[in-house]
Amino acid sequence: MSKVISDLDSYRIQRKNATEVTMFILMGFTENFNVQMFLFFLFLIIYLFTLVGNLGLVLLVIVDSWLHNPMYYFLSVLSFLDTCYSSVITPNMLVNFLSENKTISYLGCAAQMFFTVTFGTTESFLLAAMAYDRYVAIYNPLLYAVSMAPRVYASLIIACYVGGILHASVHTVATFSLSFCASNEIRHVCCDIPPLLDISCSDTHTNQLLLFYFVSSVETVTILIVLISYGFILLAILRMHSAEGRRKVFSTCGSHLTGVSIYHGTILFMYLRPSSSYALDHDMIVSIFYTIVIPMLNPIIYSLRNKDVKKAIKRVFGKKGCINKVYFSYY
Repeated sequence: MSKVISDLDSYRIQRKNATEVTMFILMGFTENFNVQMFLFFLFLIIYLFTLVGNLGLVLLVIVDSWLHNPMYYFLSVLSFLDTCYSSVITPNMLVNFLSENKTISYLGCAAQMFFTVTFGTTESFLLAAMAYDRYVAIYNPLLYAVSMAPRVYASLIIACYVGGILHASVHTVATFSLSFCASNEIRHVCCDIPPLLDISCSDTHTNQLLLFYFVSSVETVTILIVLISYGFILLAILRMHSAEGRRKVFSTCGSHLTGVSIYHGTILFMYLRPSSSYALDHDMIVSIFYTIVIPMLNPIIYSLRNKDVKKAIKRVFGKKGCINKVYFSYY
């Protein structure tokens, strides 16, 4: 017993004498200047495509009245989320590629992690809500207008954001309640949970359990909603006698399934693994994929196979369409 008390006293003295971290250094990929320049231009191009693609899709849904229905409202919210998701990380990463000072303040790191987790979790819930919306539209189209009335889809969108904020709050408070005194060098391009736990001088066992159970709960719930929704959609497809109807359903749902598979696949690979199998360099690449690359891909995934979006682009950006939009907006 006396030994345990002595160890605790020794630990308290070490903690007291240790200098608490007030800022972090984002180590990034490499210190090689030429590689950093290449990565700067690569991610700058990706970020510009992300902004143009996602904000363009949001404006398209707002401007074109033919897209004023729940399916495209959800899609516009997804595009807005992807813009925010990428913007939390990419601009700071681009600055760090050009700067020798790669520091981020303690509060800045906490804010970056909070918003990253918020937008990431919200997107998981939103993809599930989009699957439910497709189920309602295809399984019972006659009641779609009633089942997905504005108060319903607005409530679903708000619930997605609330879920994301609550999930992010838990991890942000839990992570930044730890002490960071051994090192302030984060082997990552952003303040993500695993690399922060890796440099903490506190016991992170509880945090790792929180990370595993909360992420697994969110993933289980959202993936189950997607699977159940598409199970009913499959039943509806089997009852269809029209080949054209089946083709249209596959075209509409195929893009969503592609987006869901890519997104959840990277999340599951990133977080739901034994801690012994973590390799921070590999995790950094996977993290960049779902926070920077996927937001760029989503507008392509949801637009190329969607005839309504293609027609809306022609209407809005066609000469006649542009003139009419300017005329009506002026008067």
